[in-house]
Amino acid sequence: MRIGVLTSGGDCPGLNAVIRSVVHHGVVDHGDEIVGFLDGWKGMIDGVYRPLGLDDVSGLLTRGGTILGSAREERDKVRAAVPEMAQKLLDWGIDAVIPIGGEGTLTAARMFHEAGVPVVGVPKTIDNDIASTDVTFGFDTAVGVAAEALDRLTTTAESHQRIVIVEVMGRHTGWIALHSGMASGAHAILLPERPFRMAELCERIQARFDRGKKFALVVVAEGAAPVEGDMTFDTGATDIYGHQRFAGAARQLAGELERRIGIEARAVILGHVQRGGVPTAYDRVLATRFGWHAVEAVHAGRFGHMTALRGTDITLVPLAEAVTELKTVPANRIGEAEAVL
Repeated sequence: MRIGVLTSGGDCPGLNAVIRSVVHHGVVDHGDEIVGFLDGWKGMIDGVYRPLGLDDVSGLLTRGGTILGSAREERDKVRAAVPEMAQKLLDWGIDAVIPIGGEGTLTAARMFHEAGVPVVGVPKTIDNDIASTDVTFGFDTAVGVAAEALDRLTTTAESHQRIVIVEVMGRHTGWIALHSGMASGAHAILLPERPFRMAELCERIQARFDRGKKFALVVVAEGAAPVEGDMTFDTGATDIYGHQRFAGAARQLAGELERRIGIEARAVILGHVQRGGVPTAYDRVLATRFGWHAVEAVHAGRFGHMTALRGTDITLVPLAEAVTELKTVPANRIGEAEAVL
């Protein structure tokens, strides 16, 4: 078979490990020819691809980013390409496509599948917000990066008797904030799933200083926001791809905390550092398993599905199920975190 693979959306530790796994399993075990579409759906729509052999993926297991490049494509352009894509792939001699991406990528994959394109998806996102899989690769690496940064910031906060508010990624879900905040012993964790009250946050921080403590560490997901009407808060705007651009929750919180309780507060935004660099061993293994099973699914004709981790097993779930809803942090997990703050 001739299989095309692409990476779309934000970069994520482990993408190259999936590509490497697809090439190794496809070429060595099935005698497949693998090609890589460049820059996500744009490459597939425009027919820009390159062959991928064993030498091309040598050394990729520990390398961050994606050798195929990634780019977000406007939704209207993707929709316009759907009706003709199946025939284009036939003309190029490509028998199946393995797109690797998050909720937006998998939604597009479902559209192409319903139009006759043979697709098997692989989920990726550092946000860990795809409901049909227990974990997505990239999440473990992002949490580790965030936790290390929080550990370092704890010592400087303590040295200077400050409040440090650290903003981590998480537009609609707070998994990174939850895990990194718990791992670092943060004194408050703010998530998109539950709007916060500024007065309660101030009381919590003030009580800590009243007990003789000299610093406080607050972790906030970028999509966290206060209860409506609680305080003046800029939620940002929407870009041309339909994604929200946030105005900086940490910066706004730092200013408000300092104004209300009179203690110096600093904002630190970790940003894209969470998405880059070497993936953890866990993410390398999970990404490799996802790639292996995606190739198996192609040869079994299980199109319209994506790979998923359930317990310790890799299984397949329909793309329609995968993009129905986001996996948000449940109330009991928030309660666990608060119990140890």
